[in-house]
Amino acid sequence: MSYLIKPKGYKALLNLSQTEMGIKKIKDFFQQNLSSELRLRRVTAPLFVLKGMGINDDLNGVERPVSFPIKDLNDAQAEIVHSLAKWKRLTLADYQIEKGYGIYTDMNAIRSDEELGNLHSLYVDQWDWERVMGEEERTVAFLKEIVRRIYAAMVRTEYLVYEMFPQIRPVLPQEIQFIHAEELLQRYPTLTPKEREDAIAKEYGAVFIIGIGGKLANGEKHDGRAPDYDDWSTIAENGLAGLNGDLLVWNEVLGHSLELSSMGIRVNKEALLRQLALCDAEGRKELYFHKRLLNGELPQSIGGGIGQSRLCMFYLRKAHIGEIQASIWPEEMRKEARAAGMLLI
Repeated sequence: MSYLIKPKGYKALLNLSQTEMGIKKIKDFFQQNLSSELRLRRVTAPLFVLKGMGINDDLNGVERPVSFPIKDLNDAQAEIVHSLAKWKRLTLADYQIEKGYGIYTDMNAIRSDEELGNLHSLYVDQWDWERVMGEEERTVAFLKEIVRRIYAAMVRTEYLVYEMFPQIRPVLPQEIQFIHAEELLQRYPTLTPKEREDAIAKEYGAVFIIGIGGKLANGEKHDGRAPDYDDWSTIAENGLAGLNGDLLVWNEVLGHSLELSSMGIRVNKEALLRQLALCDAEGRKELYFHKRLLNGELPQSIGGGIGQSRLCMFYLRKAHIGEIQASIWPEEMRKEARAAGMLLI
């Protein structure tokens, strides 16, 4: 069910023309900085993949991909991607990318099961990136190093926006903080996962929550993750499970946390087998992607996605993602949003 947050007294700081100009500048500048920070080359990505190969991102395992038959392939089914989490790792292998280098791409997806609101749309656009790493780098310390590099690009981009539009003052702290999902639970034991995210993001301004996908001490997951890309079950050097996480910032406009990126060190053979067993998904071992990984044909990698519209929404102080991107919204939401000062494209 769709849900609309209506900030009291909201008024957009930029008109439509300024907004479009800002979106272009932000996207151009940020992707150049991301590429430089992580040594990534741009590649072309698919909008759809063949069903039944294990390449599409299964997200939480319940979202239905948009699919269609291909006439020239005897009506074989294609699926619109949810993300390119696994496709990128195949591409690293096929392009023979060296350790310490990687790829990024513009990922466009349709997620028809999204619950529409200020932050969620049917249309998903993000920078999907993947970088080759060594097995010896499968550590929380390496994960944090990559997060800090990405965050540095975010801070620089916010200052670019301030130079363009002085009425939008920078709010991001210079340093990002880290906390494990288990530590977050112990800190706020009576709050829901989303409420815990709001509390810690408001306190720190910018935070990376480590360990998304595995069960915590209360027997629940902080959030769901598919078993075949991020490694959320390996016990790291701090004694807690998880080599992945989410990057959140505090969104003062909405009064809530805003997830800008989900990323992590990817599964190796041992982690894949363990997580498939934990999720009762061992049948996936026979799929194309999983066979190549289990046969040692894919490099160890780290990767993730960074929401393009969400990033622009944050920098330009918009209250609804529909002020940044064109999508389909319930007519009632459009009317309510307009009355609250949010003009949905």
